[in-house]
Amino acid sequence: MPHLLLVDDDEDILSLLTAFFRKHGYIASVAEDGNAMFAVLEKHTIDLIILDVMLQHEDGFSLCQRLRTTSTIPIIMLTAVADNTDRVVGLELGADDYLTKPFDQRELLARVKAVLRRTAMPAVPKHDETRPVLSFAGWRLDVVRRELRSADDTLVLLSGSEFDLLLALVEHPQRILTRDQLIDFARGATHVAYDRSIDVQISRLRYKLEQDPKNPAIIRTVRSAGYMFVPEVTRG
Repeated sequence: MPHLLLVDDDEDILSLLTAFFRKHGYIASVAEDGNAMFAVLEKHTIDLIILDVMLQHEDGFSLCQRLRTTSTIPIIMLTAVADNTDRVVGLELGADDYLTKPFDQRELLARVKAVLRRTAMPAVPKHDETRPVLSFAGWRLDVVRRELRSADDTLVLLSGSEFDLLLALVEHPQRILTRDQLIDFARGATHVAYDRSIDVQISRLRYKLEQDPKNPAIIRTVRSAGYMFVPEVTRG
């Protein structure tokens, strides 16, 4: 059963969500703040974190940023502020999805299922030569392991949404892709169908891939059209 970690300082919400997710076959742990969250992460293997933005001591944005320095655990952020600015900030920091309070529990459940489905890692075949690996500009993208490695074999952490967007670009090299096309190709990753989300994810990928993110050579912006993945891509 997937193990969820619910991080919120509202005891009523924690109680309701814990009962709800357990009813639907999930293991649910809870934490009221960042310290408690990291304590749970040290003791358990967590499959997904539902993280409230408005927390005491340290807010959800800061915690998301800290998590992304060491972990690719999927994160769904919750906020009481119905503002796209907060949503964009969450995506920029590496959240996989975002939901505004008050929300329907069934919608949250659907989003949890979708994120877990997208980020589930398939079993690795016994023979390495059967693993699809896409190589470009010194980088290697392992589709099965969902890993990105540099030329010196350093693992670069990607959120689930970043990985799927990069995969969409790599699978369509040297083509101009509109934002709508990227949303379609990586629908499972971005989940939010508005242009700004794609721009945010592209910016994050550039800072991880490009030598000079402000003058990108790998993911190029095509004015008034979209984006182009420039390098040649080889398989194997």
